Amino acid sequence: MSTRFGGTRGKVLAVAALAAIVASTFSGSVSAVAGGHDGDQARPDHWGVITRNTIGSPVADLRNGPFGSFGVTGPSASPPYGQGSLGIEVADESTSLNPGSEKVDFGNEVDFYGDPVQGLRRVGFHVFQTGENVAYGGDENMPNIRFEIDPNLTGLNDNYSTMVWVPDASPVTNRWSGFIDATTSGYWFLTGNEVPICNQAAECSLEELRTALNDGGQGATILSAAVGKGRDHMWIGAVDGLRINQTIYDFETSGVRTRRAG
Repeated sequence: MSTRFGGTRGKVLAVAALAAIVASTFSGSVSAVAGGHDGDQARPDHWGVITRNTIGSPVADLRNGPFGSFGVTGPSASPPYGQGSLGIEVADESTSLNPGSEKVDFGNEVDFYGDPVQGLRRVGFHVFQTGENVAYGGDENMPNIRFEIDPNLTGLNDNYSTMVWVPDASPVTNRWSGFIDATTSGYWFLTGNEVPICNQAAECSLEELRTALNDGGQGATILSAAVGKGRDHMWIGAVDGLRINQTIYDFETSGVRTRRAG
């Protein structure tokens, strides 16, 4: 009896030890997935679909690839960082609203909150554009970078607007582009009629927008940062290597990695 009990106890201890090892390993894996700045496992990944800014049933999903298109080789045949990217799919005329098109923002409502707009110096991304997307909405049918902000303008009661970057046409289709610099190409505008500067009728560069927001008061602050698309034309493609100042956000299936810009 004692021998059998001893054997059973030994098995229990062995199983418990194995479970502890597995739990420790799994916990480390979870930390690695959630890790933030270049191996800093303490910082969680706060990126995801911003639900309140989503209309319809669009897709913004961390995916592998795209690799290609078929026949494409070399650096432009795979995501610029790692193996993954942010896949985006939005449709037009697919909801009962007016307009009927979809909208999605994949972003971060935590890590940029309260940062000064005046501190934005380098912004941009890489894009996988297709010939079909051009056919759906023209050469400039592209995803956007969006910063929700508090303008903090003197004499303006409205404390909300969105800074939107509209890129120029992608330099290539059916493959990955190089870095598209939001400080030197495309244009920026602010949403909301309450903000009388840099609107869609008065497009600005990033420098012009920052200057317009710098009226000597408290200063505009960031609420969230996102990559998005809509509401206009159908678009199915991908984005990777989102740069905000000296940090590059590498979209991977396991989460959003950060890299230090060179």
